[in-house]
Amino acid sequence: MDWREDRIGSAARGENPTLLATTPAGYAVIGDVQFLPGYSVLLSRVPDATALADLPRAERVQYLADVDLLATAVERACRAHDPAFRRMNIEILGNTDAFVHAHIWPRYEWEPEDIVRKPVWMYDASHWRDPAHELDARHDALRASITAELNALLASEA
Repeated sequence: MDWREDRIGSAARGENPTLLATTPAGYAVIGDVQFLPGYSVLLSRVPDATALADLPRAERVQYLADVDLLATAVERACRAHDPAFRRMNIEILGNTDAFVHAHIWPRYEWEPEDIVRKPVWMYDASHWRDPAHELDARHDALRASITAELNALLASEA
């Protein structure tokens, strides 16, 4: 089975190559596509939860706290990596994938004028399929920075 068919299970088993770190309530992964460098996702540890409301309140609050930690780590790493870093967008949608996950989107000043102030989903669908945007070795340094920032934040929470 391809790890993409079971992102949460593959992360739990250590088989998901996009895994950045494990948080108390989830698995932080870097996105398969990187047209906005640093794009990451927090997967819930509860694979059968299809909506945030499916998690008991304590787990839901922990998950949202972990989303905050991942977003902070991505922001710090992206700000250091690219002076055109602009801001962070955080989205919990669930319209396509029926498992709890939060999208962490860094936004940049170099984005097209007609998109930079709009939701990332306004980008043409080809951005998600274009091999030029696939996660690869070009992203290793940024990925390592995000991981280091997240691990430092997690250590300070302990």
